[in-house]
Amino acid sequence: MNVADRFEEYLEHLASGLGHADRHEGLRGYCTGLMLPLARKSVEPMAARVDPVHASARHQSLHHFVAKAEWSDEQMLRRVCQWVVPKMDFSEG
Repeated sequence: MNVADRFEEYLEHLASGLGHADRHEGLRGYCTGLMLPLARKSVEPMAARVDPVHASARHQSLHHFVAKAEWSDEQMLRRVCQWVVPKMDFSEG
């Protein structure tokens, strides 16, 4: 499985913890922005790189997802742990 497919699978796993499907695109845009080689990881530069043609609208969408959308931090952390912990190596180095 290539990196893009693994990233897509991870996003689907996280999205299942968001509740309403309207939040899935915000998650996708935000996580994609976090993965980009940007000096600043705030929503404005992310929006400009993720969707340069519609940067203003994307900025508003990402800001809403991060600051105003109702999703559970606890549920998202649980989803991250479910994904990451089984892949961790706890053996002595």
